[in-house]
Amino acid sequence: MRRLRSTLALVACLALPGVAPAATDAGYLPPETLVLQAIAAHPQVQAAAAGARRAEAEARGLAAGAHEPTLSLMSQQRRVHGGLDYREYEAQLTRGVRLPGKARLDRELGRLGREVAGLQLADAEHQAARLLLVQWMEWLRAEGGVAQAQAQLELVQRDRDAIARRVTAGDAARRDLDSAQAALSQAHAQATAAAARCEAARIALRTTFPSIPLPGRAPALPEPVADDAGAQLHIDHIVSRSHEIGAAEREAERLGRAALRARAERRPDPSVGLRWLDERGGEERSLGVVVSIPFGGAARSATADAQRASAEAGSAMAESMRRMIQREAEQTVRHADAAWRLWRDSRQALEAVRASTAKVRRAYALGEAGIAELIAAQRQEQESALAESDARANALEAALLIRVDAHELWHDAGDNDA
Repeated sequence: MRRLRSTLALVACLALPGVAPAATDAGYLPPETLVLQAIAAHPQVQAAAAGARRAEAEARGLAAGAHEPTLSLMSQQRRVHGGLDYREYEAQLTRGVRLPGKARLDRELGRLGREVAGLQLADAEHQAARLLLVQWMEWLRAEGGVAQAQAQLELVQRDRDAIARRVTAGDAARRDLDSAQAALSQAHAQATAAAARCEAARIALRTTFPSIPLPGRAPALPEPVADDAGAQLHIDHIVSRSHEIGAAEREAERLGRAALRARAERRPDPSVGLRWLDERGGEERSLGVVVSIPFGGAARSATADAQRASAEAGSAMAESMRRMIQREAEQTVRHADAAWRLWRDSRQALEAVRASTAKVRRAYALGEAGIAELIAAQRQEQESALAESDARANALEAALLIRVDAHELWHDAGDNDA
């Protein structure tokens, strides 16, 4: 929290015209209730949830300890020279005893194991949310491509039919009809490719998140909005709320405790018990205390050294994870800004191309331009419209990815605490 307060002073100088969290994102995203249910049902999340339950059970086992009572029973027949026989019995009950400090370390290991598993579960949910966002926006992007291709196909079809009528009336050359027919065939091919891409996106969503219903018609995408918030503020939110960093740091701490536990294990735990004897048919009976003390050797020392090395590696991995998340956070925020700028330029280009195409169409109607010029202008307009559609979806997706990574979208409210 102190880091965020200090960061607020930098917002004014670090602001980027990226993409703001759209107020209308609920109009083109699936309902959050369904999203959270779909995330919880994802196989990776289910596996992480099972891992959390396993960590809970392991923590209980560590708290209880590995030592268990051992009962030994023996019955024997004693024969004494001279013909006397005796029935004799022996019983021994022993149990290992953890030396001072080991039980505390075991409880700490269990607690840290639970925390690591809990953070890994939260990260699995986060990764599932990212995957859903990517697949959902790919479907919307593909649907936009289908709409653009279909509109172009209808336009080219109308032009081809109009030219065919002019050829029949003798007002146009046959080669104009051939050019229009070629353009129509190309438009059909582009529409087929767009439909295939859309179907692939639908299949990906349907198989990965089967509980998310897909509407028959994709919702329209709003225009991305420039973001006046600070880039560094977004980056700090992403880094400070990262479950991956938290899990790596807790795992490093757990490995450190495991190293201490292995060091303590160089002094083995003793076993204490009672021994009861019944000899010579009950004529002699005894009750005693049994103490067994193992002596640690080279194997225990080597295990302690190995655990210490693992702890050092865990600390290094935690630092590596923090640097990686820091890098990815900066790239995500900068990419969102670049995506918004690209969409802005694509929109301006589309407006210019549409104006140019309108002029070419008027010139063609007046006989001042040929069919080749019209077809080229329409093709350029289609390409510009598709580029603007893709850039719009990309900009919105980049902005939403910041919100997902900052745990402001499709996460529990508790994940927002920095």
